[in-house]
Amino acid sequence: MDEIKKLVLEATAEMVALRRDLHEHPELGYQEERTASLVESALKSLGLADVRRVTKTGVSALLEGGESGPVLLLRADLDALPVDEDSGVPFASKNPGVMHACAHDGHTAILLTAAKILSGLKGRLKGSIKFVFEPNEEEVGALAMIEEGVMENPKVEAAAGLHLWAPLPLGRIAVDPGACWAGMDHFTIKVRGKGGHTAAPHTAVDPILAAAHIVTGVQVLQSRELDPFLASSLVFGRISGGKAANIIPDEVELEGTIRYLFDGSDDGPYKPRVRLKKLVESLAAAYRAEAEINFYCSQPSLENDPAMCEIGREAAREVLGENGSLVPFLNLGGEDFSEFSARVPSVFAMIGAGSEKSGAVYPHHHPKFRIDEDSLAIGLEWILRTALKFLA
Repeated sequence: MDEIKKLVLEATAEMVALRRDLHEHPELGYQEERTASLVESALKSLGLADVRRVTKTGVSALLEGGESGPVLLLRADLDALPVDEDSGVPFASKNPGVMHACAHDGHTAILLTAAKILSGLKGRLKGSIKFVFEPNEEEVGALAMIEEGVMENPKVEAAAGLHLWAPLPLGRIAVDPGACWAGMDHFTIKVRGKGGHTAAPHTAVDPILAAAHIVTGVQVLQSRELDPFLASSLVFGRISGGKAANIIPDEVELEGTIRYLFDGSDDGPYKPRVRLKKLVESLAAAYRAEAEINFYCSQPSLENDPAMCEIGREAAREVLGENGSLVPFLNLGGEDFSEFSARVPSVFAMIGAGSEKSGAVYPHHHPKFRIDEDSLAIGLEWILRTALKFLA
């Protein structure tokens, strides 16, 4: 058994206990006071430099290596979800209506444990590691941390992160170059017409009719406006308007997301936001209505840098050995580690955390969500080997 596997084995029981404690006490985005205090205290006990709060409940710290060199950012996320837990585990949430249903508790436990191990190995690091514990990941907490300077002083030159992933079987890791998580824009559309009686629709401007044509008409964006070889998704999750069956309302509101595995910027080649806005406005106008679209909670696609990805893949092969496997992975879910990967060369790995034996068969954000806790050691070993290879 090599040194890293031995260190991981020695740390696993404590890491699992930490994950279970975090799971019992989940907190929503920007409410992670207990979690942030626990993280902050643990990092200070390791003697790390510049341990501080960033963006309300976020925490960062710096591990300076034995020699000068580049700065690598390692990130975990802290927040839970507004879900009533029904997993049946003995360490289920004690906070009603809040649950770690996306494995962020595992990510935090892994990175805190990695910080402890790497602190003991700092003499061999040719550079520094900035540990970043991000709040409010579900609503793009990374961007706020970046705007507050978490990637500066010292300047971050590369980044690495991971996600425990229940749909991926235990013993598998996905680390592929290029886009692996989708860029995403949430949007709201207000369709304004002129109210009236359903017995005299010609005297009104029906926003419900216009909204219905918008829901179906904008799908042309995927079938005709975007390259069919590029994955995308345009889905409405909410529509509301009207109060009675015989009244045409003045206004209807729609809400949804558009997701894409390509450059979704307004000055990029595909411009999904620009094209969606034009479609929405023109479709409403065709029915004499007006439409206003607003985008919020946006993030770019997560792209693995080829050189960083090769480091991550080499680390994964050492972790998995002959019994594991590297597998391809693409996902139209949003992961705001993309804000880091958009700024510095980065690698992000998906760590298989699913197994029927442990009941880890439900999707993320589900009330019965679980992970196979054996995935924690795999994730820890991967992040350790990736960091050590980068700073070797």
